[in-house]
Amino acid sequence: MLRATELAHLLLRQVLVPGAIVVDATVGNGHDTLLLAQHVGASGQVFGFDVQQSALAAAALRLQGLPQVTLFHSGHERLAERLPPGAKDRLAAVMFNLGYLPGGPKELITRADTTLSALTQALDYLAIGGLVTLVLYPGHPGGDQEAAAVRSHARTLSADFGATHCARINSQQPAPELLVIERLR
Repeated sequence: MLRATELAHLLLRQVLVPGAIVVDATVGNGHDTLLLAQHVGASGQVFGFDVQQSALAAAALRLQGLPQVTLFHSGHERLAERLPPGAKDRLAAVMFNLGYLPGGPKELITRADTTLSALTQALDYLAIGGLVTLVLYPGHPGGDQEAAAVRSHARTLSADFGATHCARINSQQPAPELLVIERLR
């Protein structure tokens, strides 16, 4: 069985083409950022956001030699402020891997209010056919409220978007979930 992050990667490969403009809204240690950079190539652009300087430093090491990547020491809720004007309606993909930084302080987590703000901005910048993936972690303190808020918001999206929710249904413990939103028109 694919993990939620692996399923997100598999789906994103459909829209990650050389020259694409993409966002990693939660850079962390840079694993997803690296995947995005490899797929969009030197002609593409990857914009990454993280609030933890230590995460960005680790990611920068992983991403050395990839000039198509720009990292921002900033929360993802500032996405619209940081992206260049030419990115509007052109994002092929936006990835969110919510929760906390693996190996980092578990009390520093993504929050529903900033995530919903970032998601709204991401959808506004998304190209037709573009995807937003959100890996949700309802199993940690605060993660259940964030996951519920994101799922609830996705249910209210207009017909311009299609939203799909993938979650394990036979687990006694909360398991990571994947929410995928596609801009249809």
